[in-house]
Formats: sequence, structure tokens, C-alpha cells
Amino acid sequence: MIFLYQLCYQSGDNTFCGDCMPFYWDGKFWIFHQRDNRNPVPLDGEPLCWSLASTTDFIHYEDLGPALLCGADDEQDQFIYAGSVMEKDGLFHAFYTGYNRDYIGTGKPSQVLMHAVSRDLKKWDKIPEDRIYPPSQGYEPDDWRDPYVLYDEENQRYVMILAARKRKGPKVRRGCTVYLTSKDLKTWEFQGDFWDPELFYTHEMPDLFQMGDYWYFLYSEYSDKHITRYRRSKSMYGPWEALEDDAFDGRAYYAARTATDGDKRYLFGWIPTRANNFDKNTWQWGGALFVQEVYQREDGTLGVRCPETIEKAFCGEKPCQAALPLTLGGPDRREETVLFSNTGSFFRLDLTLELRENVRAVGIKLFEDLENDIGYEYTLLPGRNRVQFDRTPNLPWYQCLNTGLERPVELAPGKEYRVTIIADGDVCVFYLNGTALSSRMYHKTGENILLYSSGGPVAIKEAKLFQSLEA
Repeated sequence: MIFLYQLCYQSGDNTFCGDCMPFYWDGKFWIFHQRDNRNPVPLDGEPLCWSLASTTDFIHYEDLGPALLCGADDEQDQFIYAGSVMEKDGLFHAFYTGYNRDYIGTGKPSQVLMHAVSRDLKKWDKIPEDRIYPPSQGYEPDDWRDPYVLYDEENQRYVMILAARKRKGPKVRRGCTVYLTSKDLKTWEFQGDFWDPELFYTHEMPDLFQMGDYWYFLYSEYSDKHITRYRRSKSMYGPWEALEDDAFDGRAYYAARTATDGDKRYLFGWIPTRANNFDKNTWQWGGALFVQEVYQREDGTLGVRCPETIEKAFCGEKPCQAALPLTLGGPDRREETVLFSNTGSFFRLDLTLELRENVRAVGIKLFEDLENDIGYEYTLLPGRNRVQFDRTPNLPWYQCLNTGLERPVELAPGKEYRVTIIADGDVCVFYLNGTALSSRMYHKTGENILLYSSGGPVAIKEAKLFQSLEA
């Protein structure tokens, strides 16, 4: 079955996309992922297996249904948690986490790495004897998951990295990434710590790839921030360098893994829902898949942007209501203008802005109710070099739980900046200078887009709104 125009992919209204294991083969991306029906609650209801969808453009998805199936309640893979897929000599290999929630506290490890093979990526045969257990000394038996396998050309061997936790150390900072090596994908030798910084509870969904002169190690911080981050090195095995901005997106984009078609590399992560679809509530596990392109800047840092296939598919341009170019704002005052009305809930907004001296804030207000001055806002803060997302006004505090919904971004006077915002239902994604900031908007009361400047002028050079996609 083909699902059209799903920029934010879910297989149905009552299933939510969790951790993705993307794999490129035969001209398309095969996206293995977990589907959670939240019966009765997210991640701890009915057992999860791997399901499969494919796409060539991140707009049209083919739902291929369940692929790697769960075992019985008394088997190790009662749940099938994340892993990775690779190909060797025409045979596909899946390395995955077999999790049994009933094993916790029984002396049996609840998480074990397991192996399955396939000829077509759709039907998988498990190899029960190919199991990798947590080491008996030094590591927790219930945190041993999310294996990622790649080939080490220099040493002619396969490398598996995965999320683990130490038995000793700071209680909420024992997370580490460990690695194993193999010559044949069956017999694995434990090599110890790949990265052990004592920073986070766990490093989920690790990923490792080379781009240009650098190796990049990705992981998702399972702690209070819940952000996908990266480190870089000139070597596949580190040491790993932390960048000033080591993330791609904010709190509302998680567990992102990458895949490449040989030309471009893409990030496959999910935008979480909020409990009861309510702006004030906390984020939940799982949501909707959203794909972003990863690219390398000249200085070797990584940025993200909207995939070209998505950007070029937008059409149905709507005329801007303001006469452009237009300069707004001045000393110690705020000026705003309506750019578009009757926007609907699906669009791509492109803005070209030039910030002038002394600008304190530039706000891009979405779904604004003009009568009550209520909406959602991406705010550029040049004095702090930040962009943040919020419901505005966020009072009586708070109308939106906005913790973690901000990102660092360079904002200098006299420079032109291109901002792109994609809205798809209750999802919004912001792009500027290789920085993304995703969120949800559940209480839209208007259909207007406004822009304001406070404390100094901003020049609006271009504003375009596209409201549909080509078939």
C-alpha cells in the first residue's frame, strides 16, 4: 500500500514510529523501524517487532508491514529492539536486540544481541545460536542494545558498536559505547570500551560513518536532554572530539540513524508526540519519522537541511501580503507585519532576512490568531546566537513546555539568512545555517504568519509560502 504525501511518516493513526534502522539497497531506502500501538502505554505495552517501509523520495512511502517478528513471551526476543542491517555476498544480515521484560531481576540478561538473515529484506530467518551476551563482569545485563555493524577496510574485519552501561560509577552517568569485532559475522570478540565519557545514562542508537577526512560517531543521549549528538575524529576508533555545537536538532528529534545512497547522507529520526496531544505535557516515546539531509561544512562540522526531494516537491505558491522588500523595527520598539493568511496546516515557508545592528529579537509567528495575539513562534535572538520555539504568549505560564526547544545558531548583523520552516499538521521543522529545530503544535487557533523585529531593524527581502506537493 502506498501512502502519499507523508513527510512525517506513520503507518496509521494509532501506530507510532520508533527507532529506525535505515538501509539503502536497489535504488531505495528500506526503513526498518518499531511500531508502537501504545496499548496500554508507550514502549511498555504489546511487544514490538521490526516493521518495514520503503521510499525513494521521503514523501511517498510503501508500507511493507512486519518484517522481523517477535518471539513468544518466554523467549529472549519477546520484544525486538533496535539494531542494524547490512549485506554480504548477496545475503542480508540483521543484528538486533532481543529483549524480554520478564527476565529483569531473574538473573537472566534481559537484553541480548541476536542475528537473522534474509534474501529479500522482507522475510527473515533467525539464527538462535548466534547470540552475544553482556560480559559477566563490568557491564549491566539489562542495558546491552542497539548494535550497529560496519566493515573496517583497513583491518579487514567487521566492527559492531552498541549501547551499554557500566556496573560501577556515577549512577546516572555510567553509559558507554562498547565494540566487538568479527571476520565472519558469526563469531564476535569483545574489545571493550569504544567511548566511555561518564556523561550520560546511556548512549542509544550509535552510528559510525566516514565523510571526507573525518569519521563521525553519532549517539542519542538518553538522559535529561534526549538529543542526538555526534563526535568526530581522524580515526575510526577515536579519540573523539566534541564540537561547540554537537547536535543536529533539539529535544523533539530523537534516536536518529543515518544512511547514504552513495551521494548524500540522510538522518532518520522521530519527532515525538506529547501526552494526550497537549502542549503542556511531556514528550512520549515514538511519534513520526522525519528525514533530514546531513552535510559536511567546510570546517568539518556537520549540518542538516531539508532533503532536496522534499523541498522541490512543494508547489502552490501563495502571494505574500506585505510589499517586499520591507524593513521592520527600530530602537526600543517592536514592529510586525502579516506575511500570509489562510495558510492551512501544511506548508513550506521560505524567508530571506538581513539582521541590522542592535536587533534584540526577530520573531516568526505561525498559526497566529490576530484578534487574541496567540500563536506559535520561532524567535531569533542575535545577542545570544540562539533560536527558540515557544507558544506565544506563554502565559499564564506555562502554555507550552518548551524546555529543550532551542538551538545555537550564528546571527550577525549585515548578513543575509535563509530560513525554511515546514509545517505538516501538528509538526513543524525549522532550518537555518545547517541547524534544525523541530516541535509540535497542538492548539492552533489561527492561520496567519507574522514577522516582527524588536530593538532594531530587520530587512525582509523575500517571503514565499508553498501550500501543496506535486503528485
